[in-house]
Amino acid sequence: MALDIFKKIMSKEPEKEEYIELSLDKEPPQKTGKITIVVENLNSYADSDKIQRRIREGNIVLMKIKELKDKDIEELKRSVARIKKTCDAIDGDIAGISDDWILAVPFYANIERQKTGKTEEVK
Repeated sequence: MALDIFKKIMSKEPEKEEYIELSLDKEPPQKTGKITIVVENLNSYADSDKIQRRIREGNIVLMKIKELKDKDIEELKRSVARIKKTCDAIDGDIAGISDDWILAVPFYANIERQKTGKTEEVK
């Protein structure tokens, strides 16, 4: 019996490995020459999935965080940390633009920040 199993294993031809080619080119995904800016509400931690997907697709995402900030600040911190990890992974950027809005951009866009009269470009 053990010999039969051993023969079956040894008689099989090795499986041919298949590879998927990944594009490492970093080009904006638009075809029309227009950049898409998506406005999303971040009302719960679950909304961060949708926002992460939008950023990975190459969209600039403007997030309204007021409702979640008023409801649960800890959930807001977890959601923003999750979105920030996605931005870091795709070489994007994220920044708060007011008390109620956050901007997240993919790799092809920069967020320019100002510090006390001086302009500082980050990235």
